[in-house]
Amino acid sequence: MDLRQADLGLLIALDVLLAERSVTRAADRLGLSQPATSAQLARLRDLFDDPLLVATGKRMVPTSRALELQEPLRRLLNDLTALVRQSRNFDPLHSEKIFRVMATDYMHRVVSLPTMRSLADAAPNIRLAMLLHDAKQAWRAMEDDEVDLLVASDRLTPPDAKARVLGEEGFVFAQRKGHPRGVGALDLEQFCDLEHILVSPDGGGFFGATDDTLARLGRKRRVMASLPSFLLAAPLVATTDMVAVLPERLAHSLQQEIDLFPLPFKSARFNIVMSWHPRSHQDPSHQWLRQIVARLFSQADAEHSPPASG
Repeated sequence: MDLRQADLGLLIALDVLLAERSVTRAADRLGLSQPATSAQLARLRDLFDDPLLVATGKRMVPTSRALELQEPLRRLLNDLTALVRQSRNFDPLHSEKIFRVMATDYMHRVVSLPTMRSLADAAPNIRLAMLLHDAKQAWRAMEDDEVDLLVASDRLTPPDAKARVLGEEGFVFAQRKGHPRGVGALDLEQFCDLEHILVSPDGGGFFGATDDTLARLGRKRRVMASLPSFLLAAPLVATTDMVAVLPERLAHSLQQEIDLFPLPFKSARFNIVMSWHPRSHQDPSHQWLRQIVARLFSQADAEHSPPASG
């Protein structure tokens, strides 16, 4: 192998080919034609004196040599990317950078929307792409530089990511204003007898973390509706007699529309965490974004302390 025959673009192509294991998909990611990508694969085979990818039916599988190369190559390319990024100064006032933030719709409401409002003055040309959270693809998207920042609960933070805890979160009971239940203290019997809305991000579930807690107490509630989003649950609570268990920060932002009460049992709490790929850790633009998000989150907590979850 003669490194003088290689160039950075060729090594990037190898990284993508090994990740996709398809010339067609790799060509799409590289922004090249399929023949051009095939030609790059041919050069790589000569360079490494190995087939690297071999056809098996309709699939391409990596050789043993390719598997040995994959992770070291990815680390070297990430280090090189970080080196180049560190050499650049970052001027938010004139930058036209696009930041891509992955989060659930609820997290986007409490984190991304305030961030977008803050950028309007501090960085008028920076754009924010809000991507819907996908637990199965989050880390790969971060590895592929398709996501700059992930905001999620601590249990959904990828183990290999850099991370910072933004704050603690819990749950409260929510009902519409003027609910026939009244506004007295809520007991466990009453809680279980009411008709509930459950948020099931994976879709269609009628059993969640609250039901786990109730089961340990030997009780169960009446779940009448299953929704994929807390943001859909809130207006349904506000306009029907159904009730819901909502995250504190979201519920607090809706107090003009709904009434909130502590839960009649001790509910689980969790940390809201922002995480990012290690290659972005020293990137000045990424550091600036993280500071913005952390500061806004801290300010919101100071101004609006959420109610206790009981």
